[in-house]
Amino acid sequence: MVAEIPTMMRAAVLRDYDKGLQVEKIPTPKPRAGEVLVKVSACGLCHSDLHVVGGAIAFPLPCVLGHEVSGEIVEVGPGNEHNDLELGQRVAGAFLMPCGQCDACAEGRDDLCGPFFDLNRIQGKLYDGETRLFEEDGSPIAMYSMGGLAEYCVIPSTSVTPVPANIDPVSGAILGCAAMTAYGAVRRGADLRYGESVAVVATGGVGSNIIQIAKEFGAKQIIAIDVSDDKLAAARELGATDVVNSTKEDVHEAVFAMTNGVGVDVAFEALGRPETWSSALDALRDGGRMVPIGLGAGVQTAAVEINRTVRRSQSILGSYGARTRQDLPEVVRMASNGSIHYEEIVTRRFSLDDVAEGYDLLRKGQIQGRGVVDMSL
Repeated sequence: MVAEIPTMMRAAVLRDYDKGLQVEKIPTPKPRAGEVLVKVSACGLCHSDLHVVGGAIAFPLPCVLGHEVSGEIVEVGPGNEHNDLELGQRVAGAFLMPCGQCDACAEGRDDLCGPFFDLNRIQGKLYDGETRLFEEDGSPIAMYSMGGLAEYCVIPSTSVTPVPANIDPVSGAILGCAAMTAYGAVRRGADLRYGESVAVVATGGVGSNIIQIAKEFGAKQIIAIDVSDDKLAAARELGATDVVNSTKEDVHEAVFAMTNGVGVDVAFEALGRPETWSSALDALRDGGRMVPIGLGAGVQTAAVEINRTVRRSQSILGSYGARTRQDLPEVVRMASNGSIHYEEIVTRRFSLDDVAEGYDLLRKGQIQGRGVVDMSL
């Protein structure tokens, strides 16, 4: 029995960069064609949200952030006759929400969906050109992905996957971004092969999942690179065979010493800073692939040594998310069977009222793995 849906809900709204996120009551959204309304159990705290909160990535204000959620379907909009979504299902929601209609989506490239980038990521709207969030007077409130830092959120049906009963309803929030992004980087970006060696630069929420998924895909050596000894110790627990603290060791020298002087086949960069790009490239062997995943703060650039990249046939393969419709169900399956230890990644839980504190700790680098907003707190 699905509980009655209230007309108003609590949400963390960003109206002013100086004031930050403020918890307010706004009208509960309604799903339209090809959408579902989800009662949010939890929402993960991600660096790309942090960039918007600080104004480094341009986005319309006011807005509601939050783009990796778990919850329960409480209303199914029209146009859902050809999927298995139904009231009462527990689901994971993906941050990358393909429209399912554009040329890229028709080719299975959900990660290149034009309307997602043009409408949602730039304008904070869904694919009929309108947001689902409004003030009481009808003024629009932009939504970053589904706007999951709220008690309820509308998600396109293309972007939710049912989860089995053994998935924790709170920690499971990270499956739709941290875990799915990691899966996309390993499976799609790197096309990692059994027996290859990898380096993972920055071992937060995404990097921690890359370590686990690379191990599952058969990487023979996994070198974790970070600035925190605590995070590196946690990386070892998740499957890293070697670790490098880049504040204490030269990354190139350390990685090459660990790999018999050749470097790694694949280097993943999971933070989006010039210095982490340099570390990933410094770890790479001749003919290797560097896969950057982390989003930079605004229009940021990183230096690449042109002659080395050309002469040594190295590749830089950007990876944004994954192919949601294909990959999110696989991520859920891996979490369900224990291949992804997602519960170990979530080390902090915050109430919605404490969301600003959570992002402040994230900004300071004081959250190991992933923090989540637990709506039951």
